[in-house]
Amino acid sequence: MKVKQYLRLGELRLLVLFILLSPLISLSQDLMAGVAKRKITPEPLIAVSGGVGLPQAAKKKEGDLYIRAMVFAKGSIKTAIVSIDNLGWPAAWGDKTRALVNRIAPENILIGATHTHSAPDAYAFADENGNHAANMDYLNWCTVQMAEAINEAMDRLKPVHLKIAHEKVEGKIAYNYYAPQLYDPRCAVLQTINASGKRKGTIQATLTNYAVHPEVIGNKRGILSPDLVGPLHERIEKETGGLSIFMNGALGGMVTADNRLENGKEANDWEECQRIGFLLADEALRIIDKAAIQNNPDLRVASTKVTFPVASVMMQHILKNSPLGMGSKDGTSISTTLNYIQLGTAQMITIPGEALPNIGYYLKRKMPGEHPFLLGLTNDAFGYILTKEDFNSFDRYQYISRTSLGEKTGEIFVNEALTLINKNHQPKK
Repeated sequence: MKVKQYLRLGELRLLVLFILLSPLISLSQDLMAGVAKRKITPEPLIAVSGGVGLPQAAKKKEGDLYIRAMVFAKGSIKTAIVSIDNLGWPAAWGDKTRALVNRIAPENILIGATHTHSAPDAYAFADENGNHAANMDYLNWCTVQMAEAINEAMDRLKPVHLKIAHEKVEGKIAYNYYAPQLYDPRCAVLQTINASGKRKGTIQATLTNYAVHPEVIGNKRGILSPDLVGPLHERIEKETGGLSIFMNGALGGMVTADNRLENGKEANDWEECQRIGFLLADEALRIIDKAAIQNNPDLRVASTKVTFPVASVMMQHILKNSPLGMGSKDGTSISTTLNYIQLGTAQMITIPGEALPNIGYYLKRKMPGEHPFLLGLTNDAFGYILTKEDFNSFDRYQYISRTSLGEKTGEIFVNEALTLINKNHQPKK
């Protein structure tokens, strides 16, 4: 009799313990998200880079440069999506940050550049004599600021719901400089909505994914700037009260800001950055406004290592002479990480450079989910990525062919990306 009573008492205790812990068990399986940012405007100002070649001295600034981080977690799965205002952010710098973050697997930390052409040189581009003018102290400092932002975002994890949409934007925002209509006008937007606490129902963050070169100002005017991305963040954060983060898309050859004037010239000032940035922000908010809320969405993260041959003489020179130690010792190959994220109805694939619009369209068409995101210049930025059919095929493509790794890059990337997607995508239950 005493044994039976003891068992019943034990069962009762277990039942009470289960009831008490069940909210915590449920909470741990909710989708969690946290955000943070760090200002990285150099003081005093340092030279800015718009591509291959020595940086140009900066005399003033228009807007500030930032690092912005979003961290997602569900159960044991954790990932970070990070954006930095720079032309490109090589993995050599990204890996320094990853080493300072011990709560997320290094391969699950995605770091993308906005591609502003008015920020300090992060590649340490070498001249013909092998010399560079990159400010290594500043770049190392940025890696620490980035780690701090990711760790703060981890500390601020809260239950969230999602809103996700993917639609064509309207208005004078972008065009293809080589062939005006050959670009992707669709913008993918993801919002995290606070699901508990005093801020329940408010917007935590908005991620905008759109393909455009932020080069309204450029690097030849002596101005340090986030370009059009700065006003985009300003407008979204003012309207939503949450963090704004921008991830570029398939912007290669040459999807740029539509700052054309009727007289055949271009508007190259901060006011034009504001016009385009505010308009893109308004369109992103319009697109996401009507999206349905997704409760308890799934989160899956996968990655793969990919190696590309380097055939371009220019790129071989850059790799061999950069102090960052990128690529093989002889400069003939380089490896990077591709990531796939499935988050609710969003599917994200990273692009380690500037893929041309036809590659972007093809990937979106082949991605099995409802809302495709292409995260350009993420984890690495290896110049232009074009198909073997386009490589050196037109006079217009001479520059982008010369500043790509080679004619095999596009085919290798597409095959590896689709393999990663198809292997890891799971239909929504």
